[in-house]
Amino acid sequence: MGSSMSWMEPLRPYLIGLAVVAIGYAWYAHLKPKKVDDCGCEVEKPKFYQKRGFLVGMSLFAAISISFPYYSGIFFADGSNNIVIVENQSDVVEGLITIDGMTCDGCEHHVNSTLNNSEGVLEAESSYSTGQATVKFDKTKNTIDQLAAEVEQATGYKVTDKKITSE
Repeated sequence: MGSSMSWMEPLRPYLIGLAVVAIGYAWYAHLKPKKVDDCGCEVEKPKFYQKRGFLVGMSLFAAISISFPYYSGIFFADGSNNIVIVENQSDVVEGLITIDGMTCDGCEHHVNSTLNNSEGVLEAESSYSTGQATVKFDKTKNTIDQLAAEVEQATGYKVTDKKITSE
């Protein structure tokens, strides 16, 4: 679901700015001194979205959402429990997968998790800034085509190129 919204990544700084301004205005409106009612009329109770608790909750939700790419790695398995036994060192190859759609650290974590948990993968590293993932794997247990298909299926990103870089 997150990868289908990747087209919004260029707008992220503007949306963050808009959220900060909106929440700042809400806090200003909540904390500014209220006019005193001298006539003794009944004052209406504030609605739930006008209360401090709701404003605190929305402020925390916004802060957590804005900082998500920086801590998203804790939600993905790191592949450290994935044990690969290599019978012949000459079967280990390194491949390069070019991926379209990665836009943040969270995307990197998702691709790394998918590749590191694939059968026969010794290590994998991706970069959203270059749009590429390097993967070292046992060619008797997996192929570059299968790994690319796993990335597309698990993450929703489009693989545009895949090749073996060293045998």
